[in-house]
Amino acid sequence: MNEEQERKPEGAPERAHNAGAGAPSGAEARAPQRFSAQRKLTAVTRLLRGEPLEVVARELNVTVARLSEWRDRALAGAAAAIKERERDERDEEIARLKAKVGEITMANELLEEKIVALEGKRPLAWRRSRR
Repeated sequence: MNEEQERKPEGAPERAHNAGAGAPSGAEARAPQRFSAQRKLTAVTRLLRGEPLEVVARELNVTVARLSEWRDRALAGAAAAIKERERDERDEEIARLKAKVGEITMANELLEEKIVALEGKRPLAWRRSRR
């Protein structure tokens, strides 16, 4: 009996000589792959339609924890999108007015600095009114 036959349990199927060579079959041998946003969304959609978490994770060769994280992040994003109110023309006017207030504030600050520089640390002379 050779060494391989001694380790093999009784009734175990014969293994091909090239088994294990080439493409890895186990998750531990496979290098981690990156998923596009579209593939992640497809996986999450499958979960939301009711497919079991373990089945989808096994088919995509990702951990259940990672798949759960994708689902949770997608649901959080959806909740944020639903809470956000739709923009209208008032929002554009508010943004324009805020920019204008910023410009005026900056101009005032520059003028105050110029006054301080012109006064030379002394106040402007008091003038008599001309009546």
